[in-house]
Amino acid sequence: MTLFQAIIIGILSMLAASTPAMAGTTIGNYTLNRPLVAGLLLGIVFGDLRGCILIAMPMQVMWIALVTPGGTVASDLRAVSYIGIPLAYVGARAAGMDFGGKDAQGLASSISAMTGVIGITLFYLTAMMNLIWQHWGWAQIEKGNIECVGKVDALLPWITNIVISFIPVTLLCYYGSGAVEEVFNNLNTSVWYVKAILTVGAILPAVGISILLKSVITKNSDLIYFMFGFAMAASMGLTLLAATAIGGVFALIDYKMAMNKIELLNAGAGAGGMDDDDEEDI
Repeated sequence: MTLFQAIIIGILSMLAASTPAMAGTTIGNYTLNRPLVAGLLLGIVFGDLRGCILIAMPMQVMWIALVTPGGTVASDLRAVSYIGIPLAYVGARAAGMDFGGKDAQGLASSISAMTGVIGITLFYLTAMMNLIWQHWGWAQIEKGNIECVGKVDALLPWITNIVISFIPVTLLCYYGSGAVEEVFNNLNTSVWYVKAILTVGAILPAVGISILLKSVITKNSDLIYFMFGFAMAASMGLTLLAATAIGGVFALIDYKMAMNKIELLNAGAGAGGMDDDDEEDI
């Protein structure tokens, strides 16, 4: 990885920071921060769209159910996307792995889990440093200096992002990629502990799917639909678009059945109400 590429990645991580994000959290945290979007952008940086997107796919699945309720942050995807993807891509390329293969996917998931911890540190350091600017701003307002509000709101947080996001990410990608390449050039994937790391990493995306199911499913019987869908996709070799289309058809059928049930209940209630009225008239 060249220094120029590392600088571009550092700028992208700064724009994708949670606080503040580029054009708010919609474009920053909820778009540029996502591994698949980052995989596309990093593919342009490295000149390999296919490789970077394939590396980003297990990371996206692993963190697909990540939410940030209030100030509780399980992980900041800024580090997963802009530290994890570049290092995993460089390592898989140095080891000669197939980017779509199990070894590369397991490596990507393992690295994303480790960089997720870095993301937590970056998030809270960013919030802590921004609190310093807020404290200074309140002190200036009490002195009658209203002009400081613009600086505290728009200018000073970018200094925070440069210090805590741009510089660490750039250095980690530039120097870390060299170390990763040196390690993976001589990596023997047949060694048992390397196999163990890659195998554990390969099943980590299942954790993201499990968390997503836990938040979506309201009844245990709903699991039947998901199990049927996974089994059908695996046995028939369906692509993502084909599985989505088939799932949409089943969802439409289920919706129509539910609506018909409601209409029948309403019709029965209406008929019962008419009988009661007739009895009262008699």
